[in-house]
Amino acid sequence: MKTGVRLIIFGRQGAGKGTQCERLAAHYGVPHISTGDMLRAAVRDATEFGRKAKEFMDAGKLLPDDVMVGLVAERLGQPDAQVGWLLDGFPRTPGQADALAEVTVDAPIHAAINLDVPEAVVIERITARRVCSNCGAIYSVDRPPTSPWTCDRCGGDVVQRADDTPEAVAGRLADYQKQTAPLIAWFAERGTLVTVDGNDDPDTVFAALIEAVHVNVGGRA
Repeated sequence: MKTGVRLIIFGRQGAGKGTQCERLAAHYGVPHISTGDMLRAAVRDATEFGRKAKEFMDAGKLLPDDVMVGLVAERLGQPDAQVGWLLDGFPRTPGQADALAEVTVDAPIHAAINLDVPEAVVIERITARRVCSNCGAIYSVDRPPTSPWTCDRCGGDVVQRADDTPEAVAGRLADYQKQTAPLIAWFAERGTLVTVDGNDDPDTVFAALIEAVHVNVGGRA
């Protein structure tokens, strides 16, 4: 059976990563594996590492790397991931990248894609974002709901999240830069880093992502 793509994608908050992950996963017919969704599913299904994760979460502690790596290994071992996968939100550190390389030694990643959008642009995008407090539908000051700040989907209140204020966003972006710079260097040193300009309309960015994957998978995608 022809092997599908195995990709890692990361980028600043507000870079449009969620939208592009959905489109890439659909295009290549591989699961979009978000660490948040993966963690919730493992806890819900009471897998071996899901139970371990729940213990740390219930105690209000961060998950240690061995638990996170175990969760990822469990997920990548599931049947739908045998054709390939798109990993979103992991790894976050060079140490986690080392561990992922060991987990995927028999089927290594094709590329680690950095969806690059200037910090000033993502700050503008995030601070303009508005979210339905009931169903989570996303709007912005430029694309508001039909009725003033009432969700078109469920009628809930559309508000600005507390962590979408300029001050909160600046703090998150600073943390991201500190955490991610060494990770970018890790992939670059191994020749798997691909940087794609995300500061364009979604269709143009998607076309650039497809081209980048095609080049790095050697025409197999």
